Amino acid sequence: MQTPLTHEADGVGRSTGAVQRPRRLRIAVDIGGTFTDLAAFDEATGQLLFGKALSTHDALVRGIQDTVERAGVAFADAQLFLHGSTIVINTLLERTGARTALLITEGFRDVYEIGRVNRPDAYNLFFNKHAPLVKRSLCFEVPERLRADGGVHRPLDEAKVRRLAQELASRGVEAVAVLLLHSYRNPRHEARVREILREELPGLFVSVSHDLSQEYREFERASTVAANAYVGPLVADYLARLEQHVAQQGFVGAFYVVQSTGGLFPVQHARRDCVRMLESGPAAGVIGAQAICAELDLPDAIAFDMGGTTAKAGVIVDSVPLTTGSALIGGYERALPVQVPMMDIFEVGTGGGSIARLSEGNALRVGPKSAGSTPGPACYGRGGTEPTVTDANLLLGRLDPDHFLGGAMRLDLTAARSAMQERVAAPLELDPVAAADGILRIAVVAMSHAVKAVTTERGLDAGRFTMVTYGGAGPMHASAIAREIGIRRVLIPFAPGHFSAYGMLFSDLRYDYVRSCFRKLADVDFAEVEAMYREMAAEGREAITQSAIKPGAVLEARAADMRYVGQEHAVTVELPTALFAAQDRTAIKQRFDALHEVRYGTCAPAEPAELVSLRSTSTGLMRKPPGRTTEHGRGEPDTAALRGRRQVYFRATGFAETPIYLRAALRAGDSIAGPALIEEHASTTVLAPGDTLRVDRFGNLDIAIGSDQA
Repeated sequence: MQTPLTHEADGVGRSTGAVQRPRRLRIAVDIGGTFTDLAAFDEATGQLLFGKALSTHDALVRGIQDTVERAGVAFADAQLFLHGSTIVINTLLERTGARTALLITEGFRDVYEIGRVNRPDAYNLFFNKHAPLVKRSLCFEVPERLRADGGVHRPLDEAKVRRLAQELASRGVEAVAVLLLHSYRNPRHEARVREILREELPGLFVSVSHDLSQEYREFERASTVAANAYVGPLVADYLARLEQHVAQQGFVGAFYVVQSTGGLFPVQHARRDCVRMLESGPAAGVIGAQAICAELDLPDAIAFDMGGTTAKAGVIVDSVPLTTGSALIGGYERALPVQVPMMDIFEVGTGGGSIARLSEGNALRVGPKSAGSTPGPACYGRGGTEPTVTDANLLLGRLDPDHFLGGAMRLDLTAARSAMQERVAAPLELDPVAAADGILRIAVVAMSHAVKAVTTERGLDAGRFTMVTYGGAGPMHASAIAREIGIRRVLIPFAPGHFSAYGMLFSDLRYDYVRSCFRKLADVDFAEVEAMYREMAAEGREAITQSAIKPGAVLEARAADMRYVGQEHAVTVELPTALFAAQDRTAIKQRFDALHEVRYGTCAPAEPAELVSLRSTSTGLMRKPPGRTTEHGRGEPDTAALRGRRQVYFRATGFAETPIYLRAALRAGDSIAGPALIEEHASTTVLAPGDTLRVDRFGNLDIAIGSDQA
């Protein structure tokens, strides 16, 4: 078995021999498109352990167990198991979900298919309208009708629902989504439809919209419940098998899943509300970045994650990660929204495994198709024949073929060069090095779009942010991405190759609630609004109280979706409880105006505003791993930290002899001038010419970006 990588709480990170098995473990596992990562924290000793293995998409549970064994831990010694996975987003993007039907209020059968009729590019003749997850032939009307205030206009026809159940069975439907008009005001009809379907079709996965969204907008709610039903059978079955597996391994603790907000919820809730796992892994990475920023008293940061399949970016402003109430699956042009709270993350299909190919006119493209873990990049030696970003880095000397993953996995340089020559270099009449450099330049531009999407497009100046970069491939490209955007400071945190799993160790229990509430700010009844907030907070406290793990404290946060009267869309404004206690309409309006100014570059202080929805978040604070510090060095790396030198390609210099440092041997205060490579178990940091690196007291690599050329 591979020697486990361990890190003590004092921050001294070294690969050691066998360690005594911890007895009070908190295990966190994140499944990515290429690798499965594990971070484990022993509450008794303060020890951190890490593991990494290729993801096994045909049997995800096996990949998890491989990672557990590589880390040298056991489920039998764990009291808490935290899990994040890309299974939901992959199922939606790949369209591999269940055969799903939609039951909707009579007269509204086509709401889901019509959508918002968005056309993001009016002059694009090749634009394709979104493709619903549910065929129109499987959309059925239910005779019933509620009024906008929740009152019953037409009673539910239960006999019709029973007849529909039999038709669903005859058509081989595997999952049912239920969307009845105005159920966010009164869920009684939806709840009754679910009861009838369960009576008539035991074992069928049934999802009702009010479980997922308590907001208005029928198309968005229809799309959300359809997505949940579509992925439900697959995800519920996977989580059930994972539960069974860890139980067989002797696990008797609590099993929690990471939501798209970065918060935790019990696995039994995840089996029902699967779509809340949409961005579980990336969200955990942002939570980890937030913890790093808190240590450094750094209020504003970009959290950038590049793995084997995708690159993701989120943003932390005033020490708080930005969240959103919805997201569009596949991007704006696809227009399939999911209306649940989640971290505001933008994702592009560029990762270490992204395939480089020539399209029409011999134009070089990188991604979004990925080689994944099977067969993987050509250099993995697992049957891949197409060049990827990882192959390009290997050809440019940025990866050591004999030291990948600490030597646990050898890379095939010959296979990488052959794939590059055959598929890209020869057709473009380039040498393989020039082709590899071109691939990286295209990848960097694509990844910079993810950063701009969560900063520039939100009215934020990316250049004033520090970019916290992680993921197995992130540190290798951080300097180039920062130059592309104009960022001058990059931070490579502790264990970047396992960072999303590590971030889960800092997650808290979290429940988010929302209620639509259309009230002009000038006329709002604060007692009425306060009662709605208190109701949501009570639900959150009750959910946390019923948790198998007991948090140290429960916090409540409030926000409201607001807009100017006459606008269609709203922005979410954080609202301290004190503003409501003081009934301070002016201060609430000023906070809204200020946020509108940031988001859109303009505001209208003289225009009236209104509340659209109220939001409440209940957070149960979990015990966190202790703070880490690194022993101080002499200002320059010890001789033992210099692993050697090799030829590495940089655009400014061509191939140049470059020092290679072992990160585990660096100490606080050590300074390195680029060019250089800093290697660790699951990642390599590229320090370009002109960059300067300093190790801070927590062991982070703090990089000052040099000139725009490297």
